[in-house]
Amino acid sequence: MTTLFSHSGKAQAEENIASEPRIKKLEPVLLPGEIVVNEVNFVRKCIATDTSQYDLWGKLVCTNFKISFITDDPMPLQKFHFKNLLLGEHDVPLTCIEQIVTVNDTKRKQKVLGPNQKLKFNPTELIIYCKDFRIVRFRFDEAGPESAKKVCLAIAHYSQPTDLQLLFAFEYVGEMYHNLAKVNGIDPGGGGGGIGSASAQQTPLFETYSDWDREIKRTGASEWRVCSVNEGYMISTCLPEYFVVPSSLADQDLKLYSYSFIGRRMPLWSWNHPNGSALVRMANIKDVLQQRRIDQRICNAITRSHPLRSDVYKSDLDKCLPNIQEIQAAHIKLKQLCVNEPFEETEEKWLSSLENTHWLEYIRSFLRHSAELVYMMECKHVSVVLQEEEGRDLSCVAASLIQVMLDPYFRTIVGFQSLIQKEWVMAGYQFLDRCNHLKRSDKESPLFLMFLDCVWQLLEQYPAAFEFSEVYLTLLHDSARISLFGTFLFNCPHQRVKESTEFAISKNIQLGGEKGLRFPCVWDWSLQFSSRDRLLFHNPLYVGKSAPCVHNGAMKSFKRSKKNYSSTLRGAPPALKNGIIGEQEFLPRRNSLILKLKPDLFQPAESPSHSREQFFRDWFAKPVDLHGLILPHLSATQIKLWKLCYFRWVPEAQISQGGSVTAFHRVSVLADEVDMLNRNLRHYKSNSSLQGHCTELDQSRMYFRASGFNDTSGAPDFLSSSFPFSPVGNLCRRSILGTPLSKFLSGAKIWLSTETLANED
Repeated sequence: MTTLFSHSGKAQAEENIASEPRIKKLEPVLLPGEIVVNEVNFVRKCIATDTSQYDLWGKLVCTNFKISFITDDPMPLQKFHFKNLLLGEHDVPLTCIEQIVTVNDTKRKQKVLGPNQKLKFNPTELIIYCKDFRIVRFRFDEAGPESAKKVCLAIAHYSQPTDLQLLFAFEYVGEMYHNLAKVNGIDPGGGGGGIGSASAQQTPLFETYSDWDREIKRTGASEWRVCSVNEGYMISTCLPEYFVVPSSLADQDLKLYSYSFIGRRMPLWSWNHPNGSALVRMANIKDVLQQRRIDQRICNAITRSHPLRSDVYKSDLDKCLPNIQEIQAAHIKLKQLCVNEPFEETEEKWLSSLENTHWLEYIRSFLRHSAELVYMMECKHVSVVLQEEEGRDLSCVAASLIQVMLDPYFRTIVGFQSLIQKEWVMAGYQFLDRCNHLKRSDKESPLFLMFLDCVWQLLEQYPAAFEFSEVYLTLLHDSARISLFGTFLFNCPHQRVKESTEFAISKNIQLGGEKGLRFPCVWDWSLQFSSRDRLLFHNPLYVGKSAPCVHNGAMKSFKRSKKNYSSTLRGAPPALKNGIIGEQEFLPRRNSLILKLKPDLFQPAESPSHSREQFFRDWFAKPVDLHGLILPHLSATQIKLWKLCYFRWVPEAQISQGGSVTAFHRVSVLADEVDMLNRNLRHYKSNSSLQGHCTELDQSRMYFRASGFNDTSGAPDFLSSSFPFSPVGNLCRRSILGTPLSKFLSGAKIWLSTETLANED
């Protein structure tokens, strides 16, 4: 018995000795310039809210880029993992952290950690609230108390930097320049688009004269010119070096007028309609005495640039749309509703709580006002000027939405990326402040998310009109929270040049003839995702304007026209067709999502609201040309909550084998079958070699592929409403089964039920 005990004890000891080094040998994968600042072993990551049986054991590491949990344990309950090449399965970028909460169970204390704060108790638990609505929880029951405290303080310190140059992108690029090497396909001395993906190479960044000149020629804006008066940022630090102005305005006049605009932000051309109408953005004129004279000169120049010399319509966005503080307040309420609020079985207020966030109301406001300005350009043939105090917040959203509705080029992947470069990055949208990378909460506002949500609404209503998918939009939103890409890091192009030049001097980096350091560009998606995973960006329902087809063995070009489409709106009530609410419908009803918006100032004398509404009714009564103008449906039933973006991390909200991905899967398989058939027909026609034929047949533009013709196989068992994301390991609320929320997630017609209740009252 003694021998047996001694042997078992020895075996136990050997097992303990073997397990300890195994944990300690777990090391994070580090990027160039990334360093480990603190770590703690024997940490438990909580996977489920109601049990610890699925918890993972490993090491928690804090670097200057991310927090990383490293484990050898397989992730339980998870059938699929969508891999980001920059981040591990359990990693969270520091700039994605919203709040850090430490807890001590014994002392019943908890503390929200800020930068440079002291922690007077040893934490037994760490809760990370993320900006993408994730909640991650770690337990330190077996970890050293001092080590646990130090890693918590390190995470708090490095996730809340006080200076822009402390963000990881600077260390990354600095290391790249010092090594004079290309890592992950990035050449720091090369172009801002990066290397390694077709979209990055094709996406114009609008940093050069030639990019703007090509856009002028693409839109046919013959009476406009590229202006270089701001070269070297000599006039305004919040404008690009090159921008487009009316040809009739001389550089000397622009320099003179610039002093009268807030931030010296002169009028910026955005886009030209084929009928000659222009879309222009402009900051307010601060010089009251000169306001009327300068305003008249600018408007006259825009009028002269129109082939019909049409009038100019000015839209004061500050009066027509919610401000950035209201949008931020709505986002906070939405986050509380989706993440923080406890949800009981008897809860019956979820829909009214969603309504009270005002998020969907603001989405509708932006879409509605943009559609009204589209009407002015499309029907009235007048140029539109978007006026805003600084001209770099609300006008980014409005100008982009107008172009998405009017120009099918901006509904392609490359076109959409060029739109963001032109109207957001180069136009001086303050990504640093609005994304709150430096935790200055008074300036934070999710306008970029608001824009992506509006685009998602259009994608949901016209799925065949967009080349990209909702997965692409969601990952684009996530990329703004990764402190590596210069695209979403700065308040303006000048800030990138100034800050990176200062950093280069301090690190003794030779810039040569470059204007500042070159940061990785988000449009090089190969940095984040494999070529196969990038196939999820593509919308299988989309067909280009001119697609090849085979007829009687011959290749022909199929061009879309209005007769190729059938209207799905015939027979629908007028109010449902165009979503425009008449005066009798404009008052809010109890339990209804139709709320009274701000007074509509969009009624010039020469264009009464009746004419505008008639335009919308006529447009919706016709078959839709998906490669022409598209307009949003705005009724309460058709403005929806973006479930994939806001509910993807809620384990209880996941619907196995459900959600829109099931249709995405089936359409992808059908599209792949069509592609296979086309390839076979081309091979038959061209009589190419068998080897070349096999190579071509192996290629597919679909993530989900057909196993053969007439593929009847079902959807993969890992598909869920959260695909391609996995909510496993994210801690949220108690069960929502049987509640209004669960019915909403399952696709119940909850909007109709709320209106029915209102009518019954």
